[in-house]
Amino acid sequence: MCEWPATPPIRPPKPGLRSGRRTGRRRHQQDAGCRDTDSARKPTCFSHLETAQFPQPTHPNHMKDTTMTGRNPVDKNTTSRQRALVVGLGISGIASALRLHRAGWDVVVLEKAPERRRGGYFIALFGTGLAAAERLGFADAVPNRFAPESVSYDVDRTGRRRRGVGYADVFGGSRMVVRGDIEDAAFTALPDEVEIRYSTVPIALDQDLDGVDVEIRDLTTETTTVERFDLVVGADGLRSTVRRLAFEPAQSPIRRLNYMIAVYRLPEPVPGYRPQDGLSLTEAGRSVWVFPFADRTPSVLFSYRTDDVDAEFTRPAIDSLRAAYGPEPTGSTLGWLLDQFEKAPDHLFDSAEQVHLDHWHRGRVVLVGDAAWCLTVYSAMGASTGLAGADLLGTMLERHPHDVPRALQDWEDHLRPFIDHHQGSGVSQRSFFTPGNRAELLLRSMMIRLARLPIAGRLLAKTRTNRARMKSLDIAAAAA
Repeated sequence: MCEWPATPPIRPPKPGLRSGRRTGRRRHQQDAGCRDTDSARKPTCFSHLETAQFPQPTHPNHMKDTTMTGRNPVDKNTTSRQRALVVGLGISGIASALRLHRAGWDVVVLEKAPERRRGGYFIALFGTGLAAAERLGFADAVPNRFAPESVSYDVDRTGRRRRGVGYADVFGGSRMVVRGDIEDAAFTALPDEVEIRYSTVPIALDQDLDGVDVEIRDLTTETTTVERFDLVVGADGLRSTVRRLAFEPAQSPIRRLNYMIAVYRLPEPVPGYRPQDGLSLTEAGRSVWVFPFADRTPSVLFSYRTDDVDAEFTRPAIDSLRAAYGPEPTGSTLGWLLDQFEKAPDHLFDSAEQVHLDHWHRGRVVLVGDAAWCLTVYSAMGASTGLAGADLLGTMLERHPHDVPRALQDWEDHLRPFIDHHQGSGVSQRSFFTPGNRAELLLRSMMIRLARLPIAGRLLAKTRTNRARMKSLDIAAAAA
């Protein structure tokens, strides 16, 4: 874990400040489409989570306003409404804003970008996330893009192919979506009372026992204001500003796995394959996966090992990819996939990293989603844990409506064992997606062959069932 400096004490409340809404109304930029870019107490026993019975699981909003039109019928906070600031308008941020509003809070959301992103690349939504989305009221609006007639192939550079591992084998029990599917559904469910400010960021946090004074910068007008909140939620991703401002770790909490990923959407099916076919090319230290959809062209994932992450960013992404997958001849399929990446109007190129923190909250500031525990693409649980974390946060604030620090501590105690499990699986499952060396590649090939045998196949199927169960635990329901 990361080493931490001595935590400065939270100062007593300022006698002249009290929590409340800023006077006046704020104008908001209309939502527009844009391209895709993003303890002290002992934790509860994880074995209890495994054995408990868990339930399984119009147009976008334009302007969100702080003027209330009446109390939400599902509000649980029957006293004066408290004020929360959510930083980040991704899956975790939208879900946190929605859940806090339902818990009786007035919510303001800051988003650094000038508009809400749309689209996105392939992700899986498991039972954990679906259960949270169901309670938040938008699960039915999230489509399933899985093509049931899909066939997947293992291929090599020479063009040889054989039936291989498909979507159901890797992401069994999940709903196949793109990131924008979840964000659009959650955003549409947001009440108009939730205020959203684009091109706006926090630049300083100053908290006492009763609240947090947040210095907020409007990037459009270049003006700065200070506002008071009862709670600050950092849902601003892997390189979180809230984490930097509130936690100030002595060492970076970001742990690199020494793997790079590159993702993009194909303009057409892979030559020689049907639109609903998937494929994977797996070698020691590098792989490429093509994930098909029922109603759109496939997405491609490149994943490869590197000894120098920083060096990968010193040149164009396509140059790093061609170097990583060379010097051997690429063959027709891999060569075509690399050429399409170079032509793609948009792509993601980044390193695979996790966030490890001793604490996800301090006083009245809490981190949710990738800002707190980034799991990496290999876990496939990022969206699901982001939704579940937001849902559970609301549950704990309802349980302790007048004691925010206690609510945050209980939230972390319930959630941390589950997240620790999936952070570990994110590392172990990496070897399936991208074997790091010849030994891992051989082990992977052996496991796939054993899965086709009757007895070994049943044992491996049991293992997959256990893994699927861990991706379907309803954390918020378990804490109720």
